[in-house]
Amino acid sequence: MEPGQIDVVRRFNRAVTRRVGALSDEYLSRDRSLGLSRLLWEVEPDGSEVRVLRSRLALDSGYLSRQLRRLESDGLVTTDPDSDDGRVRKVRLTEAGFVERATLDVASDELAASILDPLTDGQRGRLVAAMTEVERLLLASQVRIEITDPRAPDARYCLRSYVEELQRRFDTGFDPTRSISASDDEMTLPNGLLLVATAQGTPVGCGALKLHAETRIADVKRMWTSPDTRGLGLGRRILERIADEATARGMQTLRLETNRTLTEARHLYETAGFTQIEAFNNELYAHHWFERNLER
Repeated sequence: MEPGQIDVVRRFNRAVTRRVGALSDEYLSRDRSLGLSRLLWEVEPDGSEVRVLRSRLALDSGYLSRQLRRLESDGLVTTDPDSDDGRVRKVRLTEAGFVERATLDVASDELAASILDPLTDGQRGRLVAAMTEVERLLLASQVRIEITDPRAPDARYCLRSYVEELQRRFDTGFDPTRSISASDDEMTLPNGLLLVATAQGTPVGCGALKLHAETRIADVKRMWTSPDTRGLGLGRRILERIADEATARGMQTLRLETNRTLTEARHLYETAGFTQIEAFNNELYAHHWFERNLER
């Protein structure tokens, strides 16, 4: 970080919290704080699982329980076991909760308008563009990349999204059964691993390694990022984490192959230390093969 960056971030945080009224115990002139109002707003119309709310808002389980009890005592939500799975607790808005949500939406629109109204058209455009960029960069700062069981729900979502995107983009479609395998066992240590990236509790990317201890070569597989996060450097972060994991396990070389339609993937590999080489496998869907020396 450059000198002064921390001070700028802190100053920005102070300006925003003051301007939006986050310091008040009666946010938007309602009888509750911003945190409590935000929790109410995050409950989806069909209900939300408690664990999803906790992850999305990054709240301690005990604190979240206390906040939910306050909303329950106000008659705004109910918390009960899910009808499909009794182990899952689900929060649902009551009729009064829906009314309060609508009131909060109107008040939030009025607050946003009060920020924009004093500005010129040009200033409004600049502010909205800056807010959009800040939102995306804050999302990037919240991404967490972890080794994940390929059978876990978040992993399944990413792997399914990977296949669906290739089916749309490849000239010939994509059938994973005809491609070189990356099975659950091959993406589980000691054979390999799967990295899953999440942001606010939502899976947004993945990348896998197949480890070959006898040759000290590792194959990169299943690289995918959510369209909503592209342009934030997430693909590079996953790729560098893959390189770190391979190095930590004694690998000397990373290899991968890609399709000609994935031009952004080729650019990523070319700028991340990979060199294009001759084909090293018979992957049906590949047109380009790359290698990176991990010992340099």
